[in-house]
Amino acid sequence: MNPKPKPQVKKVVLAYSGGLDTSVIVPWLKENYGCEVVCFCADVGQGDEDLAGLEQKALRSGASQFVLHDMKEEFVTEYLFPLLRMGAVYEHKYLLGTSAARPLIAKHLVEVAHQVGADAVAHGATGKGNDQVRFELTVMALDPRLKIIAPWREWEIRSREDALAYAAQHNIPVTATIKSIYSRDSNLWHLSHEGGLLEDPWNEPEESMYQISTSPENAPDEPEYVEIEFECGNPVAVNGEKLSPVKIIETLNAIGGAHGIGRVDLVENRLVGMKSRGVYETPGGAILFFAHRELESLVLDRETMHFKEMAAVKYAELTYYGLWFTPLREALDAFVNATQGPVTGTVRLKLYKGNIISAGRKSPFSLYREDFATFGQEDVYDQSHAEGFIRLFGLSLKVRALNGLPVSGLDMPKPDYSRFKRD
Repeated sequence: MNPKPKPQVKKVVLAYSGGLDTSVIVPWLKENYGCEVVCFCADVGQGDEDLAGLEQKALRSGASQFVLHDMKEEFVTEYLFPLLRMGAVYEHKYLLGTSAARPLIAKHLVEVAHQVGADAVAHGATGKGNDQVRFELTVMALDPRLKIIAPWREWEIRSREDALAYAAQHNIPVTATIKSIYSRDSNLWHLSHEGGLLEDPWNEPEESMYQISTSPENAPDEPEYVEIEFECGNPVAVNGEKLSPVKIIETLNAIGGAHGIGRVDLVENRLVGMKSRGVYETPGGAILFFAHRELESLVLDRETMHFKEMAAVKYAELTYYGLWFTPLREALDAFVNATQGPVTGTVRLKLYKGNIISAGRKSPFSLYREDFATFGQEDVYDQSHAEGFIRLFGLSLKVRALNGLPVSGLDMPKPDYSRFKRD
């Protein structure tokens, strides 16, 4: 079988992190495609240490240009806060830190390609993971004319040792020579850990793996109270101080991390079909999701709240699957935004050794009425009215019983079709 011919490429924009893989991809692209390579780096809050010296490293690797975009504010307001307003959590645990960042990075990747006149983009995602799908679906949605190159699906490099040997052969500056036991992804929202000891789901994560949260056992012996103020579903203040969206997350990451908040150990279903195990640290996100739910419980009516919970499952799937730039996600955003006007108020939480405990919530749009809820008052709720409601609500059950039918359909009598036979 003949190998698939490579497309003709003049200039490619590479989603560049400065790690071993993307450093090696730069000369590999030039060698295998004969093209000019522009390195694009996205600042989504991974930290100054990860960004230091990247331009020099990219140029020394053979790139013709290095482009850095600070996307932290956009990441929070246009991606993380919509997830928060929806309450989208993948498989009950994962707050979608990596999943939400990928479409944003790919969007800017396309924009840079337009700015520099590139005819292709490239990424360093492997052929086994979700990120390849997230990157490429976004590119397809925003500019399907761009060619997409995924070296991990083409090259002969199969290990870190192979990559190091390739780097040495091409005089590529890489500082890492010993494989880290874990594969990590970091941004403003979370830090993820995969691989190493985690590949056996029976192994408990070692404490030294965690980097932004202390263990609950070593957290302070005294709880800490934190108040979060929301306007139309978006957090706007912490402990009475108005903060920018980015600063809110940074502040809550520090507070929550100190109390062991936001650790998640999950065996998840990847889009590509296999299961994987990931451990996530999302202290600020965990606090915000908890607080937002508490406020919604106070201000949203039952039917809206229950339907929103169902929609949140689909929204989480769309995000995880890389289907951010789709009509359905935009339609769900329109629905959720219509529900968030009354999600305005303040939530007080108590943080203690890995636990988030509700300590109060208030809103000018609260649907909770003490005079309705109390058992002693009859002027706003006449308890005798409940009898008629129950009779109507259970009418179908009554009719079923009067017909002598069992509660479970498994024990239904077999129908007699003989009466329908023609003579």
